[in-house]
Formats: sequence, C-alpha cells, structure tokens
Amino acid sequence: MRDTVLWRKQSHVIMMLAEVLQIEAERALDLYYSTETSLQLADSTSGLQLMSDQYIVDNILEELRQTAY
Repeated sequence: MRDTVLWRKQSHVIMMLAEVLQIEAERALDLYYSTETSLQLADSTSGLQLMSDQYIVDNILEELRQTAY
C-alpha cells in the first residue's frame, strides 16, 4: 500500500515539475531522479513523504538552481 501511495506522489511531483519547467514528462523524470530530493522522498525516515507535492517540487527546483551555478 505504501509503495502505491509513494509511486502516485512521485508521479504527481514529476508531472508538476514538467508543467513548471515547461518540459516533456520524460525530461522531468530524468531531472527528478538526478536530485537528492528524490532519494529523500524514497526514504521513509526523512519525513519528506509527509510534505505537500508543491513543497517537494519547490525543493527540487531549488536544488536544480543550486547545481546550475
């Protein structure tokens, strides 16, 4: 059950990321899995799973901004 909920959350975050960045879903998927945030979301002890999807997307965007510099 938890895996299904996490999978749905990840899917929604990836689709939101694609929309915000105006990119294809496949590119958003690649970006998502290249972030530390994706690893934290997969780790149930991090608490990130309890945060809103928008909060997670914002974390990813900030992480991507920091790695771009």
